[in-house]
Amino acid sequence: MSLEIKICGLSTAETLEAALGAGADMVGMVFFAPSPRHVDLAVAAGLGARARGRAQIVALTVDADDATLAAIVDALRPDMLQLHGREAPARVAAIRARFGLPVMKALGIATQDDLAALPAYEAVADRLLLDAKPPRGAVLPGGNGVAFDWNLLAGLDLARPYMLSGGLDPENVAGAVRLIHPPGVDVSSGVERGPGIKDPFRIEAFLRAARGAAKEAGASRPNGTEPAGKTPMPPSPARETSPS
Repeated sequence: MSLEIKICGLSTAETLEAALGAGADMVGMVFFAPSPRHVDLAVAAGLGARARGRAQIVALTVDADDATLAAIVDALRPDMLQLHGREAPARVAAIRARFGLPVMKALGIATQDDLAALPAYEAVADRLLLDAKPPRGAVLPGGNGVAFDWNLLAGLDLARPYMLSGGLDPENVAGAVRLIHPPGVDVSSGVERGPGIKDPFRIEAFLRAARGAAKEAGASRPNGTEPAGKTPMPPSPARETSPS
């Protein structure tokens, strides 16, 4: 299976088209007011209409309540929900059941000890996003341009696919892919020319570098082997009716 690439924090038609044109597998939109990448529902609906059928649409939220999630789902019609807050495993499971959509749970990684939380979350989420823990005092839970020690993930064997995130950019993503062969990579601030301002050229460069490294890694991997986390995802539950 090929490397999956997600460009997150898209907020304009121009940058969305850059991501889609360069072959992004997933495009993410942020619904978190403190973030410079936050989009309102009307803008998101328009972007979603452009992306639908061309890439998976991911809605990123941070500790959102059911009413907020329902409004996002109704406006954007995402293919996946990304939970980037402090949602406990039970909350992740409840959201997945309530909205009938695949869920990706972001988890902050700084040391080996942080990997201990992974089993509880992979039991309830469709995939994980392994991000750098935010710096002390940071307002944003992600998108801070900070990397963690990727060697912590060497040989990681998960039952669910995961995406590597945190501090990736066009200059270092190839090295990350060659080092740990992640099933997917996610980028936001690494393809910006300013906070929340995506750069189409950096988006294209990121995708080109990641794809090139994945192709090299695939050629060097023994026949019949796959990177960790490449087991099929469970079927999504039927979506319940949104609250009025």
